[in-house]
Amino acid sequence: MNNFESFGKLILIAGIILVIVGLALIFFNKIPLLGKLPGDIIIKKKNFTFYFPIVTSILLSLIISLILYLLRK
Repeated sequence: MNNFESFGKLILIAGIILVIVGLALIFFNKIPLLGKLPGDIIIKKKNFTFYFPIVTSILLSLIISLILYLLRK
């Protein structure tokens, strides 16, 4: 029974993470400065736009790492 209990917790946590990611994708445009931070790379040409949010990615990675660190404590 212990295997089913741990598997159930894993599925529950994965579901919560999916809900959070889904809500973030829905409201992504309404979050201020997300994707528009200094250091994010945007190259616009005639028929081509290259967008690489490097600073936003680093910031989100740090925030997620901090949250996971606090949850493990």
